[in-house]
Amino acid sequence: MLSLEQQEVYRRRYAAMRLGWRPGSQVYQDLVSARLTPDTRVLDLGCGRGGVMERLHPRAGFVAGLDPDLRSLQEHRAPALALACGAAEMLPYVDSSFDLVCCSWVLEHLPDPAQSLAEIARALAPGGRFVFLTPNALHPLLVFNRSMRWTRGRLVGRFYDRIEADTFPAFYRANTLARIDRLARAAGLERVSLQFVGDPTYLAFNEPIFRLACVLERFTPRPMRVHLVGEYRA
Repeated sequence: MLSLEQQEVYRRRYAAMRLGWRPGSQVYQDLVSARLTPDTRVLDLGCGRGGVMERLHPRAGFVAGLDPDLRSLQEHRAPALALACGAAEMLPYVDSSFDLVCCSWVLEHLPDPAQSLAEIARALAPGGRFVFLTPNALHPLLVFNRSMRWTRGRLVGRFYDRIEADTFPAFYRANTLARIDRLARAAGLERVSLQFVGDPTYLAFNEPIFRLACVLERFTPRPMRVHLVGEYRA
């Protein structure tokens, strides 16, 4: 299996090999960071135990965290945030509550992304931003995952060293540019940017496979790169 620590080692190596490359998580964090001011009201949707706002919350005016998993909230590493248990399909906030809604590794798990995006748009103030990081359903690894119905989208937990409590069924119903654009427009959100970010380290189970994955990454079409990092405006 591939541990997070091992994957990070390969990511550092890949970054040294390909100058200018940044992993999707860093691209996402930079987008979030660029939107933070002392007055910014932020919702970290699917906040889990921490993540980006765990590190960046001192730069914002107010930060709420929402997650359907109560245990994750109880173990959150920044308990000073306004944490609540709930689902994206029914946000427990009044209209125009936030200037920024951000989420990472959430869109792929939404059973009803149309309703969730409508709720995000409702909770955003006019001109507010929705920033996200999610897998690209067109990437070959994701296509394989979806084809293996017996995994219920849990391939990450089977092939990677992730604890069972941190793996959830994935539906990939909002995980291509076309689908996200269509759902976002219907919700009243306008695309500001959408980046396709490659990352061969998901196949870095050993040195030969890592080297092969780096070669394959060079020939992967841009719309099929493994991560989508987007920003939409209310």
